[in-house]
Amino acid sequence: MSKVKLRPEGHHQKETGRAAHSAQKPRAPGEKLMNEASAKKAMRKKFRHGRADNELTAAEKKLIRKKQLQGRRAIKREMAEQTAFHEMLAKANKDQNVGVEAVNDTNAAYGALYETTESAKYSGKLVNTESRKHSFSGHGRKLGKTAKDANLKAGGKSAEMKVSQKSKAMQRAGIKKAFQRKFAASSGGRSAKNAIKQTGNVVTELGQRLVKEAVKHPEVALFIVTVLFVIMIVSGAASSIGLLMSSLGHSTVETSFSADDDVIRAVEADYKTKEEELRRKVENIESDYPGYDEYRYDLAEIGHNPYELAAILTVLYEAYMEDEVQESLDEIFEFQYKLTTEAVTETRYRRERRSRTVTHDDGSTSTEYYYVDVPYEYHILKVKLVNIGLAAVARKLGFSDDEMARFRLLVETKGNKPYLFTGDPYVSPDPGADDDYDIPPEALTDTKFANMIREAEKYLGMPYVWGGSSPRTSFDCSGYVSWVINHCGNGWNVGRQTANGLLGCCTRVSKEEAKPGDLVFFKGTYSTPGASHVGIYIGDGMMIHCGNPIQYTSINTRYWKKHFYTFGRIND
Repeated sequence: MSKVKLRPEGHHQKETGRAAHSAQKPRAPGEKLMNEASAKKAMRKKFRHGRADNELTAAEKKLIRKKQLQGRRAIKREMAEQTAFHEMLAKANKDQNVGVEAVNDTNAAYGALYETTESAKYSGKLVNTESRKHSFSGHGRKLGKTAKDANLKAGGKSAEMKVSQKSKAMQRAGIKKAFQRKFAASSGGRSAKNAIKQTGNVVTELGQRLVKEAVKHPEVALFIVTVLFVIMIVSGAASSIGLLMSSLGHSTVETSFSADDDVIRAVEADYKTKEEELRRKVENIESDYPGYDEYRYDLAEIGHNPYELAAILTVLYEAYMEDEVQESLDEIFEFQYKLTTEAVTETRYRRERRSRTVTHDDGSTSTEYYYVDVPYEYHILKVKLVNIGLAAVARKLGFSDDEMARFRLLVETKGNKPYLFTGDPYVSPDPGADDDYDIPPEALTDTKFANMIREAEKYLGMPYVWGGSSPRTSFDCSGYVSWVINHCGNGWNVGRQTANGLLGCCTRVSKEEAKPGDLVFFKGTYSTPGASHVGIYIGDGMMIHCGNPIQYTSINTRYWKKHFYTFGRIND
């Protein structure tokens, strides 16, 4: 029985070879064997007239528009990022060393050079791509040149802009970080040497990158090398000059008072008003605290170096106004001065004469006198005024090492305004100073004077410090003389006195009677009643005193003659 194998519906046996080919492309009758006429007809069919159809399909046009839109969005996004970066960089570099600006300018030039390199490289790629794409016809080659030009003007610029922006952003971010690390420790500085070193590192790094690009593209190597050499010379000179000028300008700022002259003088007057109130308070102690048997004074001089006050306020505020520093003046004043009183009651004895009647053996009487020691209370008010000086106040205000260095620099340079407080002997060179003076040998034959001068000369050259009263703190004028009197070995102890207080420990003598070892007093050197300055007279019109600094000085100069008050001999 024969079997019939049925194939599933839709299944066709695979056709092979020529049958399949014939089914796919049926041949017209007589097509294989052509005569001359049919052959010419076939050739005419194959020959094409006019331009080739290079028109893009709708799908291709849609894809190109999509890529262009993406490119424009990316460019806008990167341009926004670049703008934000420039604003941040400008803000970060504001008021800093011009070396940063010089580096940024140099970096911009290198960025432009890098763009030129990328443009050349990208243009080469466009030429090759377009040439290959349209090389099949003359019309294609012409279109290829046009496409290259269009891309350089449009799409080519977008590509090189993206490369340029990315390159500049990376370069400047690195420069900004490097200079932030350099200048983070201190606003000033602030070292031109290190800034130049940073500039050199950046230039080297950029130069290496450009050299690598030049190796890849020899056609622009000569151009890069020439421009790079010129830029290095120009930028190096600009950076050096800029850094030098910035360093000089920065040094001027660091050593100058920022506030206006009138403000500095007004604030100084406010502070002196506080000192006048303190002086009146000291002078009124006995009337404000009556009923004491004795008032003991240990008083520092009241006064200050006006340049030190201006220096403190400059460090705290830079440019300041009178009204905004009043609270700070109160704080500074409280640190500088401390007035204390202490009531002490002592049990003392006084000898009193007593009398009694004595009866003799014969019955007669007489009055007999005798003495007894009677105890009593003795009331003392101790008054002490401490003036630690404004340099010590700066430390108490919590100044850092850098701020203390700035403070001392401002005082040393007088804020580049030495004219503000002219005539003040405590901030100006000592009128009549004589560093080479030798005491006449005959004066040293007086033992008491020899003891005084031996102690006094130990401290020659030490600076004047308001309120100072010991070698540890240095001295002011009365603190120095008080120390010498108390420690010279002559058996005196006057305590810590002001200049006027020391006058109270002396007997006044005339100029003709004055001798080495006497004290010489002056008035009106600053606003205070009575004696305002004191020195130790050594004869021959000379004194040793705590001026600025401790030194020998002639009392016959116009300044000291104008302020001369009197001589005084220390009471034994």
